[in-house]
Amino acid sequence: MNFHITPSMDAARVQDIAQALDLRALPREFLDNPYPVYAALRETEPFKRMPDGSFFLTRHADLVAVYRDAKRFSSDKQVEFGPKYNHAPFNQPPFSTHGGVAPLFEHHTNSLVFNDPPLHTRVRRLIMGALTRRAIEAMEPGLERLVDSLLDKIEAKGGGDLIEDFASAIPVEVIGNLLGVPHAEREPLRGWSLAILGALEPSLTPEQEALGNRSVTEFLAYLRQLVAHRRLHPGDPEHDVLTRLIQGEKDGTTEGDALSEVELLQNCVFLLNAGHETTTNLIGNALISLQEWPAQRQQLQADLHQADSQAARDQVLNLAVDEFLRFESSNQLSNRRALEATQVNGMDLPAGALLTLCIGAANRDPAVYETPEQLNLRRSGNKHLAFGFGVHQCAGLSLARLEGRIAIGRFLQRFPDYQLAQAPVRGGRARFRGFLNAPFLAHPSHQESP
Repeated sequence: MNFHITPSMDAARVQDIAQALDLRALPREFLDNPYPVYAALRETEPFKRMPDGSFFLTRHADLVAVYRDAKRFSSDKQVEFGPKYNHAPFNQPPFSTHGGVAPLFEHHTNSLVFNDPPLHTRVRRLIMGALTRRAIEAMEPGLERLVDSLLDKIEAKGGGDLIEDFASAIPVEVIGNLLGVPHAEREPLRGWSLAILGALEPSLTPEQEALGNRSVTEFLAYLRQLVAHRRLHPGDPEHDVLTRLIQGEKDGTTEGDALSEVELLQNCVFLLNAGHETTTNLIGNALISLQEWPAQRQQLQADLHQADSQAARDQVLNLAVDEFLRFESSNQLSNRRALEATQVNGMDLPAGALLTLCIGAANRDPAVYETPEQLNLRRSGNKHLAFGFGVHQCAGLSLARLEGRIAIGRFLQRFPDYQLAQAPVRGGRARFRGFLNAPFLAHPSHQESP
C-alpha cells in the first residue's frame, strides 16, 4: 500500500504562508510540510520579523553563530514564559505552585535546557557523570534485549503501530531505567511527557494548557515519593541519574553543585520528557521516511547486508541515523534572547530581541548540504543541528544515537518488508516533528494496492 506521507504545496501558497508567517496561527499545510516555507524564508527573509516583534532565523550559519555566543544570547525563559503561563486561572489553585506560579512556568524555567549558568552548569555536570561513554556502552546489551522483546510481540501479531508499539516504548524504558522508575509505575510517563512538551508550542488552547499544568503537578507528586525512597535506598551513581542528582543536591563537593528541591524534581521531569519525545520522533520519522524513499531503503538494506562485521554495520547505521536527524529533525525550533544590542552575521538585533532558531530549516540549507531536500543515507560529514550546538548541545546525544542505531537496525533486520497499513497520523506540532500513529504490517502482501 502506498500513501502520500508528505504533501506538496504550490509556489503561490508557499509564498503566502512565508509572508504572513505567525507561529501562533500556523496553517495545517505548514504543520504537514514546513520545508518549502523554510526554503522560501531562507532565500528571501533569513531574519524574518514576526508579528510579535521576534525574529525567525533559518540559515545554518546564523544558528551556529547564535548557539556559539552563550554570553550574548540567553536560554533563560523567565521573560518569555511569564506571560505565557502565569495568568488566571492557571496561576491559581489547583494549578499554582511555589509563589503562586503555574506548574508549567516553574517546570520549564527550572529545566536544564531553558537555563543559563550556574544552574545549567551544575545540572549538566551531574547528568553527564552518569552518561559517560563507558556507561552508555554498558546499556547496549539491555537495549538490544528491550528492542528484541518489542519486535517479538509485533511479530506475534503480524504488525502493529510503529509509534505506540515500538518507537515510543524504547525511550520510556531507557529513561525509566536511568531514573530507576519501577516498571509497574511507567504507564503514565508518556502521557505526562506529551502534555508537558505540547505546552511549549507557540499557540495553546486552554484545554492543552490545563492538561500540561495537571501533568506537571501529577508528575511532581509521583517524583517526590520516588526521591524519598531513593534517598533511603540509593542506587549506583555511575548509572543511576536520580541517585547522582540527589547526592549532588545533598553533599556536592564542588561549590555550586547543590540542587534545590525544585531544581532536582523539575530536572527529573525534564530528563524523561527530553529523552522521550525526541527519540520517539527519531525512530518513528526514520522508519516512515524509509517508506517514502524506497530507493534509500533498498540501498540501506543492501549496505547492511554487505557489511562484513558488526562494526561495519554500526558504521552504516550511524551515517543513516545522522541523516534521519538532519532530514526530519525531531526538534524543529529552539529559542534565545539577546542580552544586549548586537549583530549576527551583519544583522542588527536590539537588546531583548527574542529569536526562534529554526533547526529544521538550517538542516536543509543548500549552503551546507548538497541536495538538501533529498534523503541520502550515505551522507558523510553531516553537520546537522538536531542536537543543537555549543554549551547547550543535547547532553543525551550519544544515548539517542545508540537508541536510534539499535532500534532501526534490528527492526530492519527482523522486518525487511514492513509496510504501512494506512496513512500515518502526524503530531500536528511546529516545535516537535513526529507522528502519533503509524499502523504497519510486519509481513505484508507483495500485491500492489489498486
